[in-house]
Amino acid sequence: MRFESTIFDLDGTLLNSLDDLANCANAMLKVFDFPVHPVKSYQYFVGDGMRTLIERILPQTSSEKQIIECEEVYKKMYAVHWADKSCLYSGIEKMLADLKRMGLKLAILSNKPDAFTRLCADRFFQPGLFDCVRGQSDDVPKKPAPEGALIIAERLGIRSENILYVGDTATDMLTGKRAGMNTAGVLWGFRERKELEENGADYIVGVPREIVNLCQNP
Repeated sequence: MRFESTIFDLDGTLLNSLDDLANCANAMLKVFDFPVHPVKSYQYFVGDGMRTLIERILPQTSSEKQIIECEEVYKKMYAVHWADKSCLYSGIEKMLADLKRMGLKLAILSNKPDAFTRLCADRFFQPGLFDCVRGQSDDVPKKPAPEGALIIAERLGIRSENILYVGDTATDMLTGKRAGMNTAGVLWGFRERKELEENGADYIVGVPREIVNLCQNP
């Protein structure tokens, strides 16, 4: 077997959460009378943590105080509406089950705040499916810093070169490469092939089943 473990990004890789992320963000913007953005634009706003999302969608002239206030309102809205429309991408459930049956250790590493990451994992996946779930926390640098991925590797007891890191953005590809892992970029997520290839994707996959193939072929 080529890999012993697979680490997955969450939003845009396992979970199609764009509508909930965008709807909550736009609702927050309306509270402060700021212009809203098309849902599709959020494909490029999300992926680098909640604070960065807020900075990207607010007017460039926004003050630090406004950013903090907006982040707090967004956090409260998302805590209520995080699962209104979110769902697993087609084929994800079977892909994960196949990898588990093959004996791979599975993990999630997200820039979504840790509490929300764990909420999503509990809601959308069977208990015990993932051996490790980590979201963004203050004590570990967010992706594309490799620390979170390396912590998972150490916890799983698996060398980085035996891990496949799977994600849908440049941030994910850089995270995996900096951690010394192989990287697979998915085409069903938030970004395009060009971005993935330019940022170090070792593999490009068009459907979840291809990840199973990567992990079982020598």
